[in-house]
Amino acid sequence: MTDTEPETIYYTADVVLVTDDGQIALVERRWDPFKGRHALPGGHVDRKERNRAAASRELFEEAGVQVDPADLVRLDVFDEPDRDPRGRYVTIVYLARVPAGTVLTAGDDALTATWWPLTSLPPLAFDHAEILDAVADKIV
Repeated sequence: MTDTEPETIYYTADVVLVTDDGQIALVERRWDPFKGRHALPGGHVDRKERNRAAASRELFEEAGVQVDPADLVRLDVFDEPDRDPRGRYVTIVYLARVPAGTVLTAGDDALTATWWPLTSLPPLAFDHAEILDAVADKIV
């Protein structure tokens, strides 16, 4: 494939879920790539689904937290060509705020779902550390 040939681009949505006391929700990935590493809740946008709806759905499926799509705040788009080893992935990242003490429940593609202090995160999958760095001023 040459640099000028079209490539398949996958469309995803991720959520930075933050409590009012500064905790970030992370899920431990059940599957490769990055099996066992922590990541922001998120995933593929289904056919005929809007990105914001996909973000809400993925958040519920992976972390057990229901947030109305209208309450998600768009933070940024991340489209670095090599951000995912499976191919070209473009994601829109959203912010959702919930009260401290909100219960997380792992499901779907997640082994665990846990709260982490923004100042003490584990190694993250994909480019999720860079995403959090890029949006840090919008989430504190």
